[in-house]
Amino acid sequence: MFAVKILIGIVLLLWGRKVFWLFVAGIGFVVAMDLVTRLFAGPQAETMTLIALVAGLVAGVIGALLAIFLQQVAVGVAGFLAGGYIVLSFLEIMGAGEMTALSWGLAFVGGIIGLVLALVLLEWALIVLSSLSGAGLIAQSAGLNRSLAVLVFVVALIIGIVVQGRMLSREVT
Repeated sequence: MFAVKILIGIVLLLWGRKVFWLFVAGIGFVVAMDLVTRLFAGPQAETMTLIALVAGLVAGVIGALLAIFLQQVAVGVAGFLAGGYIVLSFLEIMGAGEMTALSWGLAFVGGIIGLVLALVLLEWALIVLSSLSGAGLIAQSAGLNRSLAVLVFVVALIIGIVVQGRMLSREVT
C-alpha cells in the first residue's frame, strides 16, 4: 500500500489539475481506502486491506466516471473529499491520534471549504487541492516522525503548486 499511496500522492501533487479525472479518481480511491481502514481497523488486517483496496478502486472508478460525464458534480465532490481528507491528514500529521466527533466535524468543515473553493476558483482550486492532497498523502504515507512529516508536507506542497501553476501559465499564454 505504501508505494501505491506515494505514487498517487506524486501524481496528484504534480498533475492533479492537468488530468482532472485522475485527480477525482485518486481522491476517491484514497478517501475510500482511508475510511475503510479507519472505520474497520482490527485483528483481521489482511481482509481489511483487501476490502479497503476494493472500496478504493470502486470509489476511484466512480469518481473518474463522474469527472468525465458530470464535471461540475465531480468538481464539487472532489473538492469536498479533498478538503475533508486534507484536514484529516493534517490532524494525523500533528499527532491527533484517535478520531473523535471533533475530528470528523473539522473534516466536514474542510470538505465544505474545499467544495466552495473548487466550484468558485476551478483551475487554481484544483491546483491547490490536488497539491494539498498529494503532499498530505506523501507525508502521511512516508512513516516519518511529526517534524519531518510536516517539513515534507510543506516542501511537497510548494513544489506541487509551483509546478502546476507554471503548467497553467504556459497554457494561458
